[in-house]
Amino acid sequence: MKSTGKIKMLFVFAIAMMFASNVQAQETKEATNYDQGFRLGFGVNAGYSVSDPYKLALGADARVQYDLSKRYSLTLTTGYSNLFVSKADGNDLGFIPAKAGFKAFVWNDQFYVMGEAGAAFAVTNNYNKTSLLLSPSIGYASKYIDVSLHYEHYSDFEKLNNNGSIGKGVGQVGVRVAYGFKL
Repeated sequence: MKSTGKIKMLFVFAIAMMFASNVQAQETKEATNYDQGFRLGFGVNAGYSVSDPYKLALGADARVQYDLSKRYSLTLTTGYSNLFVSKADGNDLGFIPAKAGFKAFVWNDQFYVMGEAGAAFAVTNNYNKTSLLLSPSIGYASKYIDVSLHYEHYSDFEKLNNNGSIGKGVGQVGVRVAYGFKL
């Protein structure tokens, strides 16, 4: 009777180990099915400045994205952007943004939230300031298309306050449409 009990325990243990190894194999298979790697995207940006004297914003960018997993990615973005003013209000502000960010897919592996931080290097009209740049965004990405709504804040660029004095901190709300592919 004692040896039958030991055989039963050994049999139950063996079955449990088979199920455990099957579960482990499924988890490993799922993780290896997703290819980590790089993506490259080229986008155009259009927006509206929320700070006077600037009105419209237009730009183009290139973004390198490294997928850590199916849901999380790291990004590096650069390009050129221009904040336009009317001739009576002064000169346009053109700058080169350089941002690093984190993207998290939150719904259906296509809708995401992203935060980026970096610097904006002014390059037009003898305006040689560099500003801290912060940019949260929400968006939708498919295999090739990425559309997002973002806010960008440039903390050190000059703006016109309501009372006519000069202040700091320019912001814009914009839309980015991009084409991307795996490298």
